Amino acid sequence: MSIGRTGERGPVPAGAEAADPHRWWGLVVIALAQLMVVLDATIVNIALPSAQAALHMSDGNRQWVITAYTLAFGGLLLLGGRIADLVGRKRTFVIGLIGFALASALGGAAGSSGMLFGARALQGVFAAVLAPSALSLLTTSFTDPRERGKAFGIYGALAGSGSAIGFILGGLLTEYLNWRWCLYVNVPIAIIAVLGAFALLHDRPGHGGTARLDVPGAVLGCGGLVAVVYGFSEAEPRGWTDPLVLALFAVGIVLLAMFVWWQNRAPDPLLPLHIVRDRNRAGCFLTMLLAVIGMFGLFLFMTYYLQVILGYSPVRAGLGFLPLTAAIIIGSTQISARLLNRVAPRLLMVPGMLLACAGLLLLTRMTVHSSYTSEILPALLLLGLGMGLTFMPVFATATAGVAPRDSGVTSATVNTAQQVGGSIGTALLNTVATTSAAAYVTAHLRGPADRATVVPAGVVHGYTVAIWWAAAVMLLAAVVAGLMVTAKPPRHGVPGKAQVRESVG
Repeated sequence: MSIGRTGERGPVPAGAEAADPHRWWGLVVIALAQLMVVLDATIVNIALPSAQAALHMSDGNRQWVITAYTLAFGGLLLLGGRIADLVGRKRTFVIGLIGFALASALGGAAGSSGMLFGARALQGVFAAVLAPSALSLLTTSFTDPRERGKAFGIYGALAGSGSAIGFILGGLLTEYLNWRWCLYVNVPIAIIAVLGAFALLHDRPGHGGTARLDVPGAVLGCGGLVAVVYGFSEAEPRGWTDPLVLALFAVGIVLLAMFVWWQNRAPDPLLPLHIVRDRNRAGCFLTMLLAVIGMFGLFLFMTYYLQVILGYSPVRAGLGFLPLTAAIIIGSTQISARLLNRVAPRLLMVPGMLLACAGLLLLTRMTVHSSYTSEILPALLLLGLGMGLTFMPVFATATAGVAPRDSGVTSATVNTAQQVGGSIGTALLNTVATTSAAAYVTAHLRGPADRATVVPAGVVHGYTVAIWWAAAVMLLAAVVAGLMVTAKPPRHGVPGKAQVRESVG
């Protein structure tokens, strides 16, 4: 433990507050909540065809099952993080869990597509409160460098693998129960987490007290994020030059520019700009954004590739992601968590992004007849290991040395980078894939007899072109991490200047 444990009554370094005897059990509760939020972004993907048939959704409207969640979640994260800072992280954590469970039950019982869309949006609202509360509780509970590495290793593993776990769980629930259980499954998880939160979690000093919520900042920031995320989601079906898409991007950019202007003048800013002006923190946010762009695009392609091209069942397709999940967990908990106290964060993040890039480059060689074992599996293992190496130091470095009163909004900013990156990756890479596939089919289709072979080959060609783009984005993430993240490894037992400022702030 840190040397701060010797001072029981006077001002002590923040590391002293990590000595809660229940903190590791508390981490289990936090991990459950984080897993629930992350996997819910993908668990319904495999169930979507069944839900569409049951509720008679049109092809044009079915995207709202995904978009309603991502819009509310991505757009409201900054507001949720600041609310957690002002009223207390444990309180917002519990409220988020209860609301998320109720919204999930409502969605599982949906009798119409509109009811399901509304329930998914409500899930996103409560996820925007829950996710930053979970990460800030972790940040304020584990400040000793050695323990912090282990705790963030577990958290990073769940953040990186939660989406893949969603595919596995979604396939199992859809095939052996029905699509509604992809939503109902959140209810027992949330109940366990709520009981655990009351028994095991404790707020640390430092939330807002007399500070007020920045309402203009909330309107500008959340409105800008919603417009940008919505723009990327609509770019996929409508195209990048559609007037609505261009208008959404324009409105989003204007609102976010006004948000930055206002944050320099607001008495109690929603996002204190010193948080993003810090070079290491900004580098982590940007690395997260770029990494998730590549990863989410891959999830989309591999789901369709395994089921449509290779003919896998939902369960088999979900299990196809299991090696990726295992590699992320190993990279995060067994490599990054053990090395972060000994090496600088970028010495984990840069190799991680390069490994992920190498995995994507292997996937550019896939064809209609590729073997999962010899061609797909090695790529998934490299990608998972790279993500595991990267996510843990990103979370740990981005939240290190933040004053307790700002931990919620800092955590929200990390989650916002992840959410916006997912939206950009899905829309951008899917657009690249569909246009490349269409061009391939047009160039190679000679007559109706060729359709059975040319169309699948064109689809796979589109995937590989998009994966080349994803690999380039991963390479850019490695460059950003190498140039911007200059933090040193934490010193064992000696609180850094940031920790001292945190304890007296």
